[in-house]
Amino acid sequence: MQDPKNRRLALQLLAAAGIACALPAAHAQAFPSKPVRIVVGFAPGGAADVMTRIIAKGLATELGQQVVVDNKPGADGIISAQEVIKAAPDGYTIMMGTNTAMVAVPSLRPNPPYDPFKAFTPISSAGEFSMFPAVAPQLPVKNLNEFLDHVAANPSKFSSASSNSASELAMLQLLSTRNVKVVNARYKGDAPALIDVASGQIHMIFSTGTLLPAMVKEGKAKALVTLLPKRSPLMPDVPTAAELGIGKLSITPWAGFFGPAGMPPDVTEKLSAGLRAALARPDVRDQLVGQGFSSYGMAPAEFGAFHRKQYDGFVTTVRENNVKFE
Repeated sequence: MQDPKNRRLALQLLAAAGIACALPAAHAQAFPSKPVRIVVGFAPGGAADVMTRIIAKGLATELGQQVVVDNKPGADGIISAQEVIKAAPDGYTIMMGTNTAMVAVPSLRPNPPYDPFKAFTPISSAGEFSMFPAVAPQLPVKNLNEFLDHVAANPSKFSSASSNSASELAMLQLLSTRNVKVVNARYKGDAPALIDVASGQIHMIFSTGTLLPAMVKEGKAKALVTLLPKRSPLMPDVPTAAELGIGKLSITPWAGFFGPAGMPPDVTEKLSAGLRAALARPDVRDQLVGQGFSSYGMAPAEFGAFHRKQYDGFVTTVRENNVKFE
């Protein structure tokens, strides 16, 4: 017959084991039990920051927990990316990443600071920033096809401006549809580039919808096409690429949410579902449209495949055009 003391000890050990086994499930069910932090690699007030804050409010409602936006600008998003890489993979620190940090940096640098696929867990897409090829108002063209014809008839006489790798690569892809080239000048932002476009010093620019609509309204630039799937409410008179018979470019100015590598699948799915629900909220969607941002969410696996396709397309375009980035 078993000694009562040994029996009690055995029961205590079994109870402790049961509690230990239940801890992971309890942790997953409790997520989130404290504020979630979204790290943004851009300064406050910019398009990416404003967009993230709009989504964060919707996500807080969906999760029933506070969502804090933490700006870590600089180094093309490397600072924010490394902040997230070092964080615990528990879902409480995630990142709003764009093609700059998640495609350009790891593919173009001789010694990449991180592997964008091994170092992160894809959670959900956020959507695409509006991007419009626009030209100087002095040019005698009314649409994109007329501009491309004009460039083809006057080779080596046209210049373009870009303030980031996505806009430059998208421009190269667009020009390659007609096998024409322009000389590109890199700027630190759209604002100074648009000043030179308005004066005619630069002939073409790929610009986001933040500053360009006002310039077009004032007659200081001509927007030729939108690269979004539908016409933008910011400039409803500007046709889509599909309307002009141009296929969708593989380089798009996108944004999405990533966590550190090794996040639990259930936590990842809960965050993804919360983000997708937030993006579907009419109040969130309408505010993003007002910022020139076309929002859509994706499940983790779908977003991971999208990220890989964007990366591969970027690398191919760089290789085919022998583009060199400093």
